[in-house]
Amino acid sequence: MAWSTLQTSAAVVWALVEKQHGVISRRQLLGLGYSPAAIDHRIAIGRLFPVHRGIYAVGRRELSELGKWMAAALACGDEAALTDQSAAELWGIRPPLGQAIEVSVPYRCNRRPSGLVVHRVRRREGDVTRRNSIPVSSLPRTIVGLATKLSLPELERAVNEADRLDLMDPAELRVAVDRLNGLAGVSALRDLLDSRTFSATRSELERMFIPIALRAGLPMPLTNVFRNGFEVDFLWPDLRLIVETDGLRYHRTTQQQTRDRVRDQAHLAAGDTPLRFTHGQVRYESAYVERRLREVVARLQRVQIELLPRP
Repeated sequence: MAWSTLQTSAAVVWALVEKQHGVISRRQLLGLGYSPAAIDHRIAIGRLFPVHRGIYAVGRRELSELGKWMAAALACGDEAALTDQSAAELWGIRPPLGQAIEVSVPYRCNRRPSGLVVHRVRRREGDVTRRNSIPVSSLPRTIVGLATKLSLPELERAVNEADRLDLMDPAELRVAVDRLNGLAGVSALRDLLDSRTFSATRSELERMFIPIALRAGLPMPLTNVFRNGFEVDFLWPDLRLIVETDGLRYHRTTQQQTRDRVRDQAHLAAGDTPLRFTHGQVRYESAYVERRLREVVARLQRVQIELLPRP
C-alpha cells in the first residue's frame, strides 16, 4: 500500500474510531483496506485491544461507558441496538446499575457474544435510532421495555426524567405507545400514563369540566376568550376567576413552567384569580376539582361582599 494511501486510510480509521468512542470492528478495518495480517500485527504490538470477538479498542485498553456500549452494539451486528436498562442509561432516564449490557437484535440474528445480554425481538419501523452515534432503541420502545421490569414508582420516575430532559413529555409518549400495541409492557405503561395525563380537545374538556363547575355553584363560564393579553380556557368575569387546564400532571419543563407563571402573574396583577387543574384531575378527580372550586368561589364571594359600600 502506497504511503499516501496509508495516510489516507489511517485518517479515515481515526475519524471512525473517534465517532465510535474509541472502538472499531475487524469488519470495518477489512473494509478500509487492512489485511487480516495487518490487523493481527496491530493486536500483537498493542495498538488494538480485543473487547469482544472482532471488536477492538484502539490505542488504549480502557473504554468510556459510551465506548463499552458502542463495542457491545458492534459485536452483535449491523442491526443491533442497546435496549432496556442499557438504553435507558444512554438516554439518561435511569441511573447506572452496573448490569451486563443489554442489546436487541432481530429474530434472524443468532449472535450472542459472551458477557452481553442479547434479546431477539421483532422490529417495527422507528424502533431503533442513534444517540451519541450509538444505535439504541427509540425512547418509547425503551420505556415500554422498562415497563416489563420496573416497579410502578420506578417506571414513573423514568417517564418523569424523560420529560425533565425534554426528550418526550408524557402526552407525546402516550401517543407513541399506541403505535406499539402488542408488545409486553404497553398495557402497564398505558395505564400509568392514562392515570397521570389526559390530552383532550377543547370541546371534550368543556364537556367534562363545565358540569363540575356547575355542581360547584358557578354559572356557565366564557370559554377560550382573551383576558389580560392571554387566551384562557374558562372565565367568570363577574367573579374575576380564570381556570386554566394543563395537559400534564408530571413535572413540566422549565420553559413551560415559566410561561405558565408569566400568565398567572399577569392575571394576578390585573386583579383576577387564576386557578389551574390538570386534564387528569378533571377526568379522574372531579370531586377534588369541585371542592377546590367551591372553596375559591366562597372566598371570592366574601371579598365581593366586603367591598360593597356600607349603608
